[in-house]
Amino acid sequence: MPRSLAEALRAHPLFFAPVPPPSRASPHRAAERIEEVVRLIERIPRIDAVDIPELVDENHEGRPRYRTDDPRRYARTIADRSGREVIVNKVVAHLESSEALGAWARETVGIGVRNTVLVGGTSRFIPYPGPPVAEANRIVHPIVAGSNGHVGNIAIPQRRGEAHRMVSKTRAGATFFTTQLLFSADAVGEMLTAYDRLCGETPVAAVVLSFAPVADERDIEFVRWLGADVPEEAERRLLNGDDGVAAERCVELATEVWDAVSRRAAEERLRVPLGINIEQVSAQHLDGAREMLAAFVRRLPKPPNAPG
Repeated sequence: MPRSLAEALRAHPLFFAPVPPPSRASPHRAAERIEEVVRLIERIPRIDAVDIPELVDENHEGRPRYRTDDPRRYARTIADRSGREVIVNKVVAHLESSEALGAWARETVGIGVRNTVLVGGTSRFIPYPGPPVAEANRIVHPIVAGSNGHVGNIAIPQRRGEAHRMVSKTRAGATFFTTQLLFSADAVGEMLTAYDRLCGETPVAAVVLSFAPVADERDIEFVRWLGADVPEEAERRLLNGDDGVAAERCVELATEVWDAVSRRAAEERLRVPLGINIEQVSAQHLDGAREMLAAFVRRLPKPPNAPG
């Protein structure tokens, strides 16, 4: 039986973040995409939760353009078909007000989705109408907590002062963070050390490290556009060599980053629970995501009370 999200967050959670079908996809193609995701989950039962992104672009004024239909409907379908916990990401900056966020949260719980990752806007120079993330946590947490749901946020390891932001978001109700995509261990290791120290007596939230398969220069540019820090050394390592084994190079780098971060956490006796989030990034990367998930299943400790 799959673990609850609360259980998973205490002991090496494994998330999968598939790309929802675009809003222009035909009903037939959208159904095919759902079937592909459900089959992947069936083949990798270790997956604890399906983390659904909200795909949205911003114009120069910060106004959103959504690239998919409401991800909550997609999440509800995946939950019904797979039996897994689902998490829906929401960019709160684009909502009209704090009241609109509360209404969104109540509606989300009402359709059976109780876990969410609340995300801020992309620019600190734009006066977004929606609330800041910590305030959003305070609004949403009591709403989802009534159904045993969880609030998460995004951690950006290379951002100055990120550990302080994480502490304020934790105190406002966050029980986990998913990181931006990682291609190096240094910044995330420093962030975890600082976060653990700054929390003091505050219970720490889990930090779920995000990785994704990339195959070529376009993928690298895309993940950089998403905000990922891709060091030149990592780029050369991923792109130099036979294209046929690009997926293997991605897995090798991701597992090395995980090993370095988890080793540092153990050496420093950090309290922060660590986990893995594998992002699909785009439709053509489903096979690569499956390979990466399988590699981490072999690497992560077996969950408590798991069969076999």
